Amino acid sequence: MPRLVLIRHGQSSWNLENRFTGWWDVDVTELGVEEAREAGRLMAARGLDFDLCFTSLQTRAIKTLNLALEEMGRLWLPVEKDWRLNERHYGGLTGLNKAEMIAKVGEEQVRIWRRSFDVPPPPLEAGSPFDLASDRRYAGIAVPRTESLKDTIARVLPYWDSRIAPALRSGQRVLISAHGNSLRALVKHLSAIPDDEITGLEIPTGQPIVYNLDDNLAAIDRYYLKDR
Repeated sequence: MPRLVLIRHGQSSWNLENRFTGWWDVDVTELGVEEAREAGRLMAARGLDFDLCFTSLQTRAIKTLNLALEEMGRLWLPVEKDWRLNERHYGGLTGLNKAEMIAKVGEEQVRIWRRSFDVPPPPLEAGSPFDLASDRRYAGIAVPRTESLKDTIARVLPYWDSRIAPALRSGQRVLISAHGNSLRALVKHLSAIPDDEITGLEIPTGQPIVYNLDDNLAAIDRYYLKDR
């Protein structure tokens, strides 16, 4: 039975400050470090082990993975990093405080930007300090100016099909450390969650989600490890 574990990065500094983060690279907080370590301890205590790991190109996800693997004594495991597992790009909202934006444009508009399936935020303006077009890690990649959840799914699923699904089908046990929206894309696909329901799915930081899959990689069971 293929087994897959998903983990959203531990609390980041901009999670703490209630800011839209997206592709901007921020670190985990002290609480985020402990969440990642506790995830590793829990996975080890429950007898989980892995053969291959995947993560994004963003520090908070990479560090969460490394801290969890350190607790498991598995820092030597192979890890593949790819931009397609990055968080959703929040465009012109990047760096802004969510509460201040609600006060400025109204709760309903912010809710649409955050939770609609296919309505992206305003695009990032050229010359913005949060423009990553010249960041070396994205050389050769057309960095988006903004993304909806639908856009995020459109980049995550081809990566799933080309890299992650074949590893699972070959019998490898897989751990993915990523972000709220890139993980929503995977959960939507694996659990066949409708468009109008997936936007309401909350994925907490630092909590391993275990998937038991059938031979076609359809979900037999999905649960938070802390609940079993």
